[in-house]
Amino acid sequence: MIIRSTSPDVTVPEVSITEYVLRHAERLGDKPAMVDGPSGRTLTYRQLADGVRRAATGLARRGFKKGDVFAIYSPNLPEYAVAFNAVASLGGVNTTVNPLYTADELVKQLEDSGARFLVTVGPFLDKAREAAARARVEEVFVFGTAEGARPFAELLAAPPSPPSVAIDARRDVVVLPYSSGTTGLPKGVMLTHENLVANLCQCLGMQNFDGFTEQDTILAVLPYFHIYGMVVIMMFGLCQGATVVSMPRFDMQEFLGIVQKYRVTVAPIVPPIVLGMVKHPAVSQFDLSSLRLIFSGAAPLGEEIARALSKRLGCPVVQGYGMTEASPVTHLSPTRNAPVKPGSIGMVVPSTEVKLVDVVTGAELGKKQEGELLIRGPQIMKGYLGRPEDTAQAIDTEGWYHSGDVGYVDDEGWFYIVDRTKELIKYKGMQVAPAELEALLATHPAVLDAAVIRKADEEAGEVPKAFVVLKPDAAARATTAEALMAWVAERVAPHKRVRHVEFIDQIPKSASGKILRRMLVEREKAAG
Repeated sequence: MIIRSTSPDVTVPEVSITEYVLRHAERLGDKPAMVDGPSGRTLTYRQLADGVRRAATGLARRGFKKGDVFAIYSPNLPEYAVAFNAVASLGGVNTTVNPLYTADELVKQLEDSGARFLVTVGPFLDKAREAAARARVEEVFVFGTAEGARPFAELLAAPPSPPSVAIDARRDVVVLPYSSGTTGLPKGVMLTHENLVANLCQCLGMQNFDGFTEQDTILAVLPYFHIYGMVVIMMFGLCQGATVVSMPRFDMQEFLGIVQKYRVTVAPIVPPIVLGMVKHPAVSQFDLSSLRLIFSGAAPLGEEIARALSKRLGCPVVQGYGMTEASPVTHLSPTRNAPVKPGSIGMVVPSTEVKLVDVVTGAELGKKQEGELLIRGPQIMKGYLGRPEDTAQAIDTEGWYHSGDVGYVDDEGWFYIVDRTKELIKYKGMQVAPAELEALLATHPAVLDAAVIRKADEEAGEVPKAFVVLKPDAAARATTAEALMAWVAERVAPHKRVRHVEFIDQIPKSASGKILRRMLVEREKAAG
């Protein structure tokens, strides 16, 4: 059976994402739009819109044109919104990069996306320059100042009169975040202007969901490079005329202090932060009474933890669900006029269809039957960049996106996620592809073979665990688990680090040589 939203379908305007996000900028004028939480540095709506136009003019004068790719390799800053929307207004493509990436990881994304320009911050400049040179990026900008680097502010010296560009909202790609999908290596997810505008309209059109309003102050601790921070926080907040207060990195004491200082009303966070707020003694030392809503996404949140935080703060703690390939939201939990179901990911958003199918046969299932979620709607990606086969595997001929998540729907239309059909690891909501870590481990001189699976972790949700076969020589056999984990940690971003290593005589594989990770997962469960 196909489950449709109980909310009316939405009408999606055929406009660029920049036009939609800044639709209230002129009216709001001097109201704070983007605030840097630690320093208090603020961009008003007027300054934001003016900065977008000036940066677009500056980029155009440097030859940046429709279809060109601009990489943003930066933590959360107010200028992130300026750069993103300037590129978008020119018909360019933003590729947003994890600021914790190593130079090697950055090179892969720059090369795959075909980035022409890159912007970063001073502390990341050495890695950015190295990667840019290897990937033949033409120019590197820096937010703020750094010796020998071209300040992004130079672009803002241009007049606020960018060239007019014809944008086809339905076909033109505006952002290229990277996702491993349900499995495999990271792939560029092609999201169009229409995909993003549609998803914002879907969130706004969700009945009984008190999302962001013009009176809200939204905390942006989740990174803007991630689809959650980018769309659900930055864009949704701005298109509603809210004030978005950002943090460049998470620290619990600073997080609580910013909520108190700026009287934050809505905090979109992830399960590890929810858990921290339940358990951390410092929570009781701050005035968090301004919070009216905690919104959790990116990974499953347990019912008990959600109820515990709701009781501690005296406000609702609700979940949503989505993925990069869906721009990202497909489900939201009502915040009023509905039963409280803390363990649920919510109900289907407007203009979206979902069906559950048997993971083996593909047969359609009914209510209260567990199966893979298939999703169809205007927010579903255009496809994976340069990967038609992967795209065809992800989106079938009828337009259904195969999520790789297993769940069920109850009699009232609320969905629950119970498992994943694929091997992707979600560390604090961030994707970790086992194949990427396996390929890296295979280059270690002591490793003969390796397989990586997800291991449950109370704080992170899931962490990577490696099963490793060492080479038979004495030197290799002397390698320790600690040494291997440290070696991997030097070569990957922190969220990809292997947290557990178990040495094994042989990696289970199929006749075709495919790693049978399910057997290793069962082995892990049996071990307790």
